[in-house]
Amino acid sequence: MIELGPVAWPPAPIRTQRLVLREPLAQDRATFIELLASPEVHTYLGGPRQREELELEMPEVPARWPGSFVVELDGAMIGQILLRRAPEHHRPTAAGKADLGYLFLPRSWGHGYAFEACTAALDWLTAALPGEPVVLTTQTANTPSMRLAARLGFTEAERFEAWNAEQWLGIRSSVRPPG
Repeated sequence: MIELGPVAWPPAPIRTQRLVLREPLAQDRATFIELLASPEVHTYLGGPRQREELELEMPEVPARWPGSFVVELDGAMIGQILLRRAPEHHRPTAAGKADLGYLFLPRSWGHGYAFEACTAALDWLTAALPGEPVVLTTQTANTPSMRLAARLGFTEAERFEAWNAEQWLGIRSSVRPPG
């Protein structure tokens, strides 16, 4: 999680042209389970979790913690943005920096929602913690995620092997890239 210091959490909902980024609500529980159980979503993330296990473990109101945004389109959750500190045991390049993660339902892919939501979350982070660099890690085989990282302004810091696949670690300064 990000240490937010004097920044209040949760922030007011963040509105973009089409989306709202907000804290999780009880109505999002089923979508969180769908995201975590989706084989498509977890192709490059070690595989899905069992739906039955998630049904038992997921609290009525999904976990709320600083840096976790639900992405909502037309009143329904379509994904999640995570901003958290990369753990100290992580890659030295990333350790201690803000780490961007995202999950979107397959039916929402290909519409620019991930770019729009990640841009809004990164803009929020820049306003809350000026000068904060951000890292992003994805498998090099995940072509859409690699394209998104480039479009968001991440540049390659290193490649490494983990989880039986080549990983790409990018870094982004707090300066917003052009759309």
